[in-house]
Amino acid sequence: MNKTKVMFDPLRIIGFLILIAVTFIMLSPLWFMVSTSLKTTKEMLTFPPTWIPQTFAFGNFKTLFTNQDLKFGQQYMNSFIVAGLSVIGTAISSSLVAFGFSRYNTRLKALFFMLLLSTMMLPYPAIMIPQFLLFRQLGLHDSLLPLILPAFFGSAYMIFLLRQFFYSLPNELFDAGRIDGCSEFRLFWNLTLPLSGPVLATVSIFTFIWSWNDLLAPVLYLDSQEHFTLPIGMAAMLSSKFRIAPWNLLMAASILSMLPIITLFTFAQKRFVEGIVLTGIK
Repeated sequence: MNKTKVMFDPLRIIGFLILIAVTFIMLSPLWFMVSTSLKTTKEMLTFPPTWIPQTFAFGNFKTLFTNQDLKFGQQYMNSFIVAGLSVIGTAISSSLVAFGFSRYNTRLKALFFMLLLSTMMLPYPAIMIPQFLLFRQLGLHDSLLPLILPAFFGSAYMIFLLRQFFYSLPNELFDAGRIDGCSEFRLFWNLTLPLSGPVLATVSIFTFIWSWNDLLAPVLYLDSQEHFTLPIGMAAMLSSKFRIAPWNLLMAASILSMLPIITLFTFAQKRFVEGIVLTGIK
């Protein structure tokens, strides 16, 4: 029998060791965050800092929800409300507009679509003040509605993403639906959306992450602590009412704020990747 010789390639071994070192460097901030979240206030202030807590203070997570000054539980719920409704609003409004751009031919369709894409070049600070004045005149300042309502008027990037996917659907499906007596809305609701799971998952994940992590808009519209979302609520933990900056509580809050995004991406990862691939191929 011929014995297969195992060849050790020095370059592959060096590359593997480099990858291990880079992985350790990339994960070290995450580990430091987890470690700090489990430290007591005394150990948190020690120098040099310890990588493994001497005493695991799991009570830091409980303190976030029991400390009435933080109102972390309410802010957590506010973020879920804003992000969840933003996902629903963006998915519905953007898919409707994208369906129109992909399935109907009009003389000015190209012009309107170009104008839509041009709005992607406008930075948010350019429309921030007019939008703020509008919501203040409507009496919606210091409420969650200014963070939710814009999602129900579509997103240029999401419309473009959905339009590219809708174009890949064969016209024969829609012709058969019209022969069977389907209305245009039924073609959209009963035919297009069920076939668009991957791209809708992509839109949902992007929208949820952007809304969940948004800090500028909540700072602009929210004044009351009970209306704060997580980003502005976590920033408020460093205010002067604490004698010592509660970095252990802030790190615990950061871990809890990561959980919904990690969970969402874990369960929707297959659909997310499929949506990116299919849209990119088109």
